[in-house]
Amino acid sequence: MTVNVALKRYAQYELARRDFFEYAHLMAPSFYQRKREYLISLCRDLQDFVTGKDNVLVINLPPRHGKSRTASMFVEWLLGRSPSTKVMTGSYNETLSTTFSKAVRNTIQEVKADPAIPVYEDVFPKTHIKQGDGAMNMWALEGGYNNYLATSPTGTATGFGADIEIIDDLIKNNEEANNETVLDKQWSWFTDTMLTRLETGGKIIIIMTRWSSLDLAGRALAQLPGLGYSVKHVNMKALQDDGTMLCDDVLTREEFDRRYKTLSPEIAAANYQQEPIDQQGRLYKGFKTYNQVPMDDVGKPLFTGIYSYTDTADEGSDWLASYVFGLYNGEAYILDVTYTQAPMEETEPAVAQMFYTNKVNQATIESNNGGRGFAREVEKLLRDQMHSNLTVIQWFHNNKNKNARIISNAPWVMQHIYFPANWRDRWPDLFHILTRYQRAGKNAHDDAPDALTGIAEMINDQITYSDRPSLEEQEAQLRNMGF
Repeated sequence: MTVNVALKRYAQYELARRDFFEYAHLMAPSFYQRKREYLISLCRDLQDFVTGKDNVLVINLPPRHGKSRTASMFVEWLLGRSPSTKVMTGSYNETLSTTFSKAVRNTIQEVKADPAIPVYEDVFPKTHIKQGDGAMNMWALEGGYNNYLATSPTGTATGFGADIEIIDDLIKNNEEANNETVLDKQWSWFTDTMLTRLETGGKIIIIMTRWSSLDLAGRALAQLPGLGYSVKHVNMKALQDDGTMLCDDVLTREEFDRRYKTLSPEIAAANYQQEPIDQQGRLYKGFKTYNQVPMDDVGKPLFTGIYSYTDTADEGSDWLASYVFGLYNGEAYILDVTYTQAPMEETEPAVAQMFYTNKVNQATIESNNGGRGFAREVEKLLRDQMHSNLTVIQWFHNNKNKNARIISNAPWVMQHIYFPANWRDRWPDLFHILTRYQRAGKNAHDDAPDALTGIAEMINDQITYSDRPSLEEQEAQLRNMGF
């Protein structure tokens, strides 16, 4: 080797130690090409993150654009620069997380065979796997202790603390993306396990293709800032807003169009454009809002009546959904809502108070699974404690297919039901369920859309009150109560 060649290689190694993209380019030049600007940007974002003020970095990238590969190489680079760093990675299952772990471990252990081909030891000659401590999913570096742990939502992290946590693609397929129960479990694993394993000052990197508003990336972006975390978002679409491709070398426009036609629109948008699948497949595309209810010239509401529809909680995990609305020209203006999982001893007085406060003229309550008893108790509270006979309460048994009712009435709901402009802040749980409710897929709860559908059926006279007792029965009930 000539002096010039030796100096050039030394300079390359030194540059690779200082700059992550230069390391990636040195180790895999065919993929990390200098003309691939998105990879340069991605590497810069990762490097800046570990020294910056942000606590969480969310990276959304299309398939086959190198997100997992880049994350793996980033761990190599971090451990080479600071062998005392503790890294924990989490993937969909143990197999994937172990594959990630092995890739990093094997790179560090690689033995130089060709003088012209650089290996890890050329760049970081002092970083080695500790002898006898190189298991596939948990290993250490010389001079360190438990530097690396690979885990998953079904794995363990007991006794391990991390300076850097990297979570890579937790969702297996679109079936899981549509399953709120699975997404809830993944979020619980993240908050209850991964966050608790993070050392003071530690960093979290979430790398994934966007699937759902409730996936780990979506929840991290929406909820972690409110918990005191500073979150940075790197979001790259395959097809850019200006019509160009993110990288023609990786995915051409022709191939992109072909895949888009082959896949369902929801999955294609999620995989390549980072548009959550639930936003594509949601039942309600949008809701109308109002800043002020319809008023006459003297500021009096123009409602022809104030009504309510209530779907009581069938089981312990269900929600009670009760809407109060004003009716004007066949349009419903939502005035108040009770949406809660509280027990009946709390919801009965809460709903009665809502009826009383809003001067409800007529309330309809589904009598399915305890609804009739709920209706009677609300009626009694209004009469006995609030001394009000303004509200006429009617109950009925709904024997129609719930899902078919919700879907068939959705267009009318979106066109004729108005929510207050600030309803997201007033009723966040309600906003969450209605704006993410799926046309197809497993929804965790359907109480809110079911009651909203009931409003449509009330207004369009689709409800018959076959369960309403006769006057004689009502009088007998009153006598039994001592009246």
